[in-house]
Amino acid sequence: MNSISVAQCRGARAMLGWSQAELAAAAAVSKTTVVDFERGTRTPHRNNLAAIHRALELAGIEFIPENGGGAGVRFARPTTNT
Repeated sequence: MNSISVAQCRGARAMLGWSQAELAAAAAVSKTTVVDFERGTRTPHRNNLAAIHRALELAGIEFIPENGGGAGVRFARPTTNT
């Protein structure tokens, strides 16, 4: 799992229309973990950061890695069964 940035977390949450409490519930972490991470005051433990990442991906977010154009987020393309 690649790490996600504070901006990616905030952006993904905004795209989903989720509050910090909703992300915390979806990731099964405390709201304080999300608030402190997005505020930049602390980095969550690896397992909590992975849970946040996973919750956002399960909700349909794709994380775009730093590749010269800057890291970002977007909605994942739906998979089709053909």
